[in-house]
Amino acid sequence: MRQRLIPLLIALLLALPAGLACAESQDVPISSLVPTYRQQRATMIINQALEHFHYREMTLDDGFAERIFEKYLEALDPNRSFFLQGDFDRFERTAHRLDDDLTQGRLDAAFEIFRLYRQRVDERVRLALSLLDAGFDFKRQESYRFDRSEAERARKRTELDEIWRKRVKNDWLGLRLSKQQENKIPGLLRRRYQGLARRIRQFDSDDVFRTFINAYTESLEPHTSYMSPSTSENFDISMRLSLEGIGAVLRGENEYTVVQRTIPGGPARQSGLIHSGDQIVGVAQGKGGVMEDVIGWRLQDVVDKIRGPKGSVVRLQIQPKSSGSDGATREISLVRNEIRLEDQAAKSYLIDNIDTVPRVRIGVIEIPAFYRDFRAESKGNKDFRSTTQDVRGLIRRLKRQGVDGIVVDLRSNGGGSLTEATVLTGLFIDTGPIVQVKDAFGKVEIETDPDPGILYQGPLAVLVDRNSASASEIFAAAMQDYGRGIIIGEPTFGKGTVQTLIDLNRFVPKQEDDLGRLRLTVAEFFRISGGSTQLRGVVPDIAFPTMSDSDDHGERALDNPLPWAKIEAADYARVSLSGGEIRSLRQRSEKRIRRDPGFDMLTAQEQVLRELDDQTVASLRERDRRIESKRRERVLKDQRNAFLRTQGIDPVDENTDDVDQDALEKQQEIIARIQVKEAARILADAIRLGSPGRPRSAMRD
Repeated sequence: MRQRLIPLLIALLLALPAGLACAESQDVPISSLVPTYRQQRATMIINQALEHFHYREMTLDDGFAERIFEKYLEALDPNRSFFLQGDFDRFERTAHRLDDDLTQGRLDAAFEIFRLYRQRVDERVRLALSLLDAGFDFKRQESYRFDRSEAERARKRTELDEIWRKRVKNDWLGLRLSKQQENKIPGLLRRRYQGLARRIRQFDSDDVFRTFINAYTESLEPHTSYMSPSTSENFDISMRLSLEGIGAVLRGENEYTVVQRTIPGGPARQSGLIHSGDQIVGVAQGKGGVMEDVIGWRLQDVVDKIRGPKGSVVRLQIQPKSSGSDGATREISLVRNEIRLEDQAAKSYLIDNIDTVPRVRIGVIEIPAFYRDFRAESKGNKDFRSTTQDVRGLIRRLKRQGVDGIVVDLRSNGGGSLTEATVLTGLFIDTGPIVQVKDAFGKVEIETDPDPGILYQGPLAVLVDRNSASASEIFAAAMQDYGRGIIIGEPTFGKGTVQTLIDLNRFVPKQEDDLGRLRLTVAEFFRISGGSTQLRGVVPDIAFPTMSDSDDHGERALDNPLPWAKIEAADYARVSLSGGEIRSLRQRSEKRIRRDPGFDMLTAQEQVLRELDDQTVASLRERDRRIESKRRERVLKDQRNAFLRTQGIDPVDENTDDVDQDALEKQQEIIARIQVKEAARILADAIRLGSPGRPRSAMRD
């Protein structure tokens, strides 16, 4: 895997109030970076939990120990810019002892590696600072490999010196291309490199332990992770704050903070200016605070800067994914706010007079998340808010409006409540199984429709994309297995596992020190047809050409994911939809898409993003970089503007300082509905052709 991801364990830690952020830390004496008795106890308990309760069978042997060793070095030095090959060889000779050490709770090797890492960071930063005084020739033809995650490690210091010379030159050029004033660049880079060294020197014993243990758990499976006592406390606070913050899930990628996704109803999503894959390169507080460069910062430190109380302002400097590392950055101002349940609520609208099938009316139900107000439910409130309750009302309204079919839009729905996925499915089938859950001991339980009867039995389509995950995949898979609806869009995320939190102190009742918690994968979801949603996700019946390769996204892009598996199918009856009918609908859709300017724009955008994802080397000649940046920008803007003009819309440039927000929102809505409109056309074709097996007059409820 080319890009190494270090996910943020607590996706919504951006919710914490600013007062909880740590005060400026002092350098930790290197002599104090040694394992403690508490950490040794926690390690032995983690061993037992993984061996006895994890869904994947684990054997702590030499082979597994070698994977832990490599994962730990990757966590410390993901871009292979600090350790020499000799360092790696030195520690590799002791890696075979790691399994025996872990069994007995010994952590000396992990701390020895970190102490050398801290020394190597100081050495590299000293070199980087010395290079700032000389300046660079940006007319010289040379290139820099900015992604070294799979490159050979430098064998000599002189080789590593040359790598860092090009790195500093690339950093300088990146700031020039982002229109930073030339005289300010050396000072900005000086603070960046000094900050990198300072943050590593502030790692304490618990930080080292957490980094190593997560390398251990991620060597087994990517969703299993350790929460230290401080991380656990932050998690508890975030859960009590009703998701106050900017509403973004972040991950660390090499030395950058990357937006993994935005939360429905949050300021980041509502701004329309922050997208998956964008990099956060600067953070400032309030309207006039100084923008701090955060490249090279630890992910948690960036989170501490971004989070804050409701109503306060945070300004982010964003490097859009679509612009690449050589494009201009964008400053965005956000007001931190509470992400309320109603902001994530399902919504509906109508698509009338579809061009391919006139006089057909399609209702669209957008479901951003599978939510359930457990607090109101526990208090006995029968009218508590939930996805199913809201969708039930929307369906009834759409039926009164005389819709001929319904599209359920699950794009970018990252999941949520399993209960909601189950009861929502029950609105579209009479009775029967919906999903199977297999635990670590091989026991299989079947979740069934709890409410016999069908609220809506008319024509149905489900629109999914690469970010539809977990509960979304359960619903889509059930609709596909029953033949109840046509699945349209992109292959889904592929997360088919179940996690639980285990308090490590429960294994040592009289333990006074807090040992932290373990997020443990304990079960796997299986479709009623027997196959898992894990890894493969849900493959659409009719796929859009907006995702040329799904192998580097979602679960498939993570290290050590659980493999796809199959168990015995549940007892259920398929409703309708034959392979021949699907083929006919697919052919009609493909023909339309080939002449659709909206899909021309989406596929052009996907191609540019694919080029950026595949790129590992960049030119260090300024002229070449500017030409390439302008080429990508021209492709994206030309395609977007051409499409918008076909819709009678004057394009809005979101990069301008004085952007018309209402016009921008209208523009974004039109782009967001390109795929929805084609899904509606597909469903209209199905209605006209009578593919659900009933005369059209019987298709209205």
